[in-house]
Amino acid sequence: MITAALIGAGHRGMHAYGTYALKRPHEIRFVAVADPNEERRRAFAKQHGIPESAQFESEEELFAQPRLSDSLLICHQDAQHYAAAMKAMELGYHILLEKPMSPDPLEALQMAEQAERLGCLLAVCHVCRYDHYYSTVKQLLDDGAIGRLMTIQWNENVGFWHQAHSFVRGNWRNSAETSPMILAKSCHDMDLLQWLAGGRCVKVSSFGSLSYFNEANAPEGSTARCTDGCKVEHECPYSALKWYYNEKSGWPQNVVTLEPKLELRMKALLEGPYGRCVYRCDNDVVDHQVVNLLFDNEITAAFTMTAFTQETSRTFKLMGTRGEIRGHHKRGEIEVIHFSGKRELIYPEVVEGGHGGADTLIMQNFVQLVRKNEPASVKTSAMESASSHMIAFAAEHSRVTGETVTMSDFVAEIRGRR
Repeated sequence: MITAALIGAGHRGMHAYGTYALKRPHEIRFVAVADPNEERRRAFAKQHGIPESAQFESEEELFAQPRLSDSLLICHQDAQHYAAAMKAMELGYHILLEKPMSPDPLEALQMAEQAERLGCLLAVCHVCRYDHYYSTVKQLLDDGAIGRLMTIQWNENVGFWHQAHSFVRGNWRNSAETSPMILAKSCHDMDLLQWLAGGRCVKVSSFGSLSYFNEANAPEGSTARCTDGCKVEHECPYSALKWYYNEKSGWPQNVVTLEPKLELRMKALLEGPYGRCVYRCDNDVVDHQVVNLLFDNEITAAFTMTAFTQETSRTFKLMGTRGEIRGHHKRGEIEVIHFSGKRELIYPEVVEGGHGGADTLIMQNFVQLVRKNEPASVKTSAMESASSHMIAFAAEHSRVTGETVTMSDFVAEIRGRR
């Protein structure tokens, strides 16, 4: 069994990784937690039997102690990752780091370089690579099921309600406070595209904007909060009362209040960010964006991220010299269409846990790597993840400036900021 400490007992820390430990106490045990939110900190500590002496309000307090565990899970907000990861590497922790690595491209590169220099295990939570679904797609490509891969069409269907929850009202709504949308939500997609293409991205162009979730589109009769007597609340698909004023204990309701009590939920809607009208928030991240990629092996990819879908899922088509692979992640379905006329439907194994079981599988892999002390075997190393992060940063640069970005020049310019 390995031991772990956790920084950031929010949704992912508590429910994705904490749940794994509770179900597999013979594999991993949490022995310390740091979180400024007392309710979350105490709830996590109670779940895992962590004594008062190992509960900290900040990462600085945790790091002031002698090394407390074999590993450290860093799950707090994006801008805080760099300082925590760099200090943890100095102290010799094995690290599982939530994505994105950092909203600053230079910090992402420096973390990757530090991990390689020190020989640290720094695994980044690009969990999709661990999902049996995407692993099956990758294996089909590697086996030549559709010949040579030439073109990728990829959609990140965010879903209208998920956009409103996380990227209009929620923690990732404002790029200055966290990250731009292409990094916060779609760094998974940039990582998958790099992995499936099997090459390095050489050029990027991108377009997108925040077109709908702003005050110009607020319906007549709407108010600053859904609880302010809004005249259109009953018919609004984004109504905070419809989404959060209930006693559901799962996500996304448990982000508003941990305890599913109506009086607590109402207080949060009256005072907190999740009760705000989606047309009157301080959000600035895009609600739709397209990205075009060229890889060094001549594969091209067209990526679309959009809020304006009913489903929350990834869909794609991979086109090769001998056939196509079409995928719909939510259905768990992979269709292989051969130019000979043969068709196959594949339904990869589904594992219990978030992200199609990938949260479970990344924890399983991380525990094994820590136990065996094999940092070089990690699927989502800091350097590999930093590389796909650079694609996201380049896409945002292109979106903002209108320029087509040459990746080698872009990364060289970032490194020159030291």
